[in-house]
Amino acid sequence: MPTIVVLGAGVSGLTCALQLAKRKEHAVTVVAKHMPGDYDIEYTSPWAGANVLPMALEETSRWERRSWPELRRLAIEVPESGIHLQKARVLRRIKDEEAAFKGSLSDGLFVVDPWYKTMMDDFRELDTSELPAGIRSGCEFGSVCINTAVYLPWLVGQCAARGVVFKRAALKHVSEAAALSHTGRRADVVVNASGLQACRLGGVMDATVQPARGQTVLVRNEASPHMMVLSGCDDGDDEMAYTMARGVGGGTILGGTYQKGNWDPNPDPSIAVRIMKRAVDLHPALTGGRGIEALDIIRHGVGLRPLRAAGVRLESERIDGTCVVHNYGHAGWGYQGSYGCAEGVLELIDEELAKPKSKL
Repeated sequence: MPTIVVLGAGVSGLTCALQLAKRKEHAVTVVAKHMPGDYDIEYTSPWAGANVLPMALEETSRWERRSWPELRRLAIEVPESGIHLQKARVLRRIKDEEAAFKGSLSDGLFVVDPWYKTMMDDFRELDTSELPAGIRSGCEFGSVCINTAVYLPWLVGQCAARGVVFKRAALKHVSEAAALSHTGRRADVVVNASGLQACRLGGVMDATVQPARGQTVLVRNEASPHMMVLSGCDDGDDEMAYTMARGVGGGTILGGTYQKGNWDPNPDPSIAVRIMKRAVDLHPALTGGRGIEALDIIRHGVGLRPLRAAGVRLESERIDGTCVVHNYGHAGWGYQGSYGCAEGVLELIDEELAKPKSKL
């Protein structure tokens, strides 16, 4: 039985481990410094929104396309996963369309006549009568929101039920992972799902990886069934406006920021106020028109998205004699691309294990 060590217990690492374990063909060990239940600035996944709002351009959309059916299935069939169905409304401001979306979210989400209209079976463009002031156009489609506090432990449970073993360790070099399989054997393959830490991990040291700092406010207030996202805001290109309600009592996430190269783990009070003001303007039903003073705050959060200049790194190489399959650099779409990228990881592992072994 081939031995696999997955380095990293964020959504990318856990999804890869689960998909490997489902095959019942591999001995899988997850090794990580941080595990679900931890809240640390080095550990991005707990801080995510998280949802499905397609961000890729059509030519790079495979990972999100392949993830959507499974995330939707879980929302419908497995409510204990913490994923639930939620309508999304994407609003394109007049001034952003005129500026060709030069802000932080200048990606496929806000394109007029987007590729993902064929992926979402209920996609529709909003009628002009449905558009708020200052909005040129918008669209609506059925999506999902993920309660990360429930979903990450659910992934751990699904992995453990299939024989995956979890170990805590702080590694300095990726090659150390090969010796950490619970089987006692050296790993045939190491999956590097180290996220932002790929820029500091020996043997990888990817200088093109940097944080894209996201600040959020989690509140108890609930509103209509729509998750809302705006193409830009007047507070700067690295700030944004969105709201999404988590299922199973997870509260409503208000966001946010996209500050490239910013490692600050501490919530900025002035940014928090701007986030809340934008959220109430975007989604007045949150407070019934009573302003931000009526928001019931659970906590302020900061997460560091693993942004990679060339996009996700999904490829294999040999490091110190061991095959390492890299799966990091997802920026803000780690959850909504998790199953597609895991599929890509399994393809690379299959290629490696199919190679003839040297008799020397």
